[in-house]
Amino acid sequence: MMRQYELVERVQRYKPDVNEALLNKAYVYAMQKHGHQRRASGDPYFSHPLEVAAILTDMRMDEATIAVALLHDTIEDTSATRAEIDTLFGPDMGKLVEGLTKLKKLDLVSKKAEQAENLRKLLLAISDDVRVLLVKLADRLHNMRTLDHMRPEKRLRIAEETMEIYAPLAGRMGMQDMREELEELAFRYINPEAHKAVTERLAEFFDRNKGVVGEIEHALSELFVEHALYAEVKSRRKKPWSVFRKMETKAISFEQLSDLIGFRVILANIEDCYRALGAIHTRWSMVPGRFKDYISTPKQNDYRSIHTTIVGPSRQRVELQIRTQAMDAVAEYGVAAHSIYKDHGSKTEAAGHTISKDTNAYAWLRQTIEALSEGDNPEEFLENTKLELFQDQVFAFTPKGRLIALPRGRRQSTSPMQSTPMSVTPASAPRSTVASCR
Repeated sequence: MMRQYELVERVQRYKPDVNEALLNKAYVYAMQKHGHQRRASGDPYFSHPLEVAAILTDMRMDEATIAVALLHDTIEDTSATRAEIDTLFGPDMGKLVEGLTKLKKLDLVSKKAEQAENLRKLLLAISDDVRVLLVKLADRLHNMRTLDHMRPEKRLRIAEETMEIYAPLAGRMGMQDMREELEELAFRYINPEAHKAVTERLAEFFDRNKGVVGEIEHALSELFVEHALYAEVKSRRKKPWSVFRKMETKAISFEQLSDLIGFRVILANIEDCYRALGAIHTRWSMVPGRFKDYISTPKQNDYRSIHTTIVGPSRQRVELQIRTQAMDAVAEYGVAAHSIYKDHGSKTEAAGHTISKDTNAYAWLRQTIEALSEGDNPEEFLENTKLELFQDQVFAFTPKGRLIALPRGRRQSTSPMQSTPMSVTPASAPRSTVASCR
């Protein structure tokens, strides 16, 4: 278990002027309050808030958010009170801890009216202070990492909840690494057979192609040296859930996949990104229809990068993402990369930088909540929110009234999570479409 000084040192690496007193006080208080409590695994309960705090240090969050992570279960599970936390840590942190306490029993899989109201509370709390979302996602991530110790039926419920709400919400906030890990962990429990099969096939593929990755990295690096470009080239393997979802949505076999290995090219500035793109396309042929410029036209969640696929060394199809270091941070950590949080206005100081709360991802969240909060029907709110989270999918109702998610652009498919055949709406249907299955 991470010691007190180790936690402080982790934050100091990216924030030298860290408020050590705040972290030390939160650490000691939470450890004393949780006392001899144990988790289902038998580990001391305090190890959980400590791991949540560690996840947030990996995202380079400020010490106030780390302290809230340490305290987030104290009101719910110990003798701690809101008044006591207000006195010791201030009303702002007390409000955050109490907000997380109210959301702890969030259940998005059963009891429709209740789950809808809880989801409404979650989104409203996030819109008021994005730190609620960051702590909640870190909390869910650690719980998913330790899900083996729960009862089988509870594991499935939590995994479905994670796949339905938390992973898409992380993606909508631009936190792609968080989303991918949540999806992977959920996939393992929702469809263990498929997860095992895809994982084994991927392991075989990467073992056969160990030399190819190094060859491509070397060829790209040499090209950039020739053009006087300083670039960091990183290989990136596709995750089992991403592979499985692509096989399902495109109705192709594992052998037909051509982009299991991708590469990120990280450069100093935007001008260098386009210079690198020109050098790459001059040396190797581009695969038609596989070019997207998200630098000139960013995604709704602030994601920016140039995507291209080339026929590279050894005639291999190579998928490339070209971006700056700042873009890479946003691609991995989303809103957390901006250290966005509310502090008496739309702008605040964090880690020495002036940052704005009004990013595309956060603006989407506020607009979504404003639109969805107007209705009085909680079940309608729940379904509409899910549609907003999955707006790149098509939805249909079965004859029995069950809502199912369908891949866009195909007329026939199989659900990624089940094996029942289903028909889909035409590819021209509008985003977030809800149709009727016949």
